[in-house]
Amino acid sequence: MSDGFFIADLPDPVSLGDRVSLTGAEAHHAAVVRRLSLGESVTLTDGRGRGVMGRICDVSKSLVTVEVDAVLTPESPQLWVTVAQALPKQDRAELAVDLMTEAGADEIIPWAGARSQVRWSGERGQKAYAKWVGAAREASKQSRRLCFPVIAPYAGLPDLVSCASAYDCVIVMHEQSDRPISSCPVPSAGKVLIVIGPEGGLTGEEVLALEEAGSTAYLMGHTVLRTSTAGAIAVTQVRLLADLAGRGAE
Repeated sequence: MSDGFFIADLPDPVSLGDRVSLTGAEAHHAAVVRRLSLGESVTLTDGRGRGVMGRICDVSKSLVTVEVDAVLTPESPQLWVTVAQALPKQDRAELAVDLMTEAGADEIIPWAGARSQVRWSGERGQKAYAKWVGAAREASKQSRRLCFPVIAPYAGLPDLVSCASAYDCVIVMHEQSDRPISSCPVPSAGKVLIVIGPEGGLTGEEVLALEEAGSTAYLMGHTVLRTSTAGAIAVTQVRLLADLAGRGAE
């Protein structure tokens, strides 16, 4: 079993020998669910890229104290991958966020297309957004990410069109495209936006609007995927292409 991985408020700066506390749900999970004891090694992160490794020096059901043995300093990502994820049905939304987080998405934009069956508004929208944040948090712990993906505000097509110019590469995953994703010139560094449509697919007007904003439509594969799984597979494909581009430049 791997060392425990938990979220904590880390002092800034954090140094060797510092003591960091787990409280609330994180302390309960460490002490009661995982039943960790004195001397066991754990990793703590603030979810914003900083982390430490250390040994438990005090433990109770409501408070776990860790003495820092190592400060983790991950490399800054060369490629920032954002996924504009059309809202899946509620029973599959958290799965979509979970999979994209584990695949390595840096940012997720929830958006509603013309054929989306789900819309966010009012209190219901706020609760749905909070579930996406929670799903990203839990998936980040599972995949031991020091930097959790950003869940951006709820968007519509005009928002995607207006932000497209901020990216080095904008990819629309579309089952009617004749361009395979393997032909996409994904950069090894920079910012990439991947647009995933709803279960009913993107309309021709949506694809045209995104193309006029600088995007290109690509075919992900020979099968049509659910929107809840398409995002994660797209992220995997894009990161592989970026890695190959980086090796080619060496």
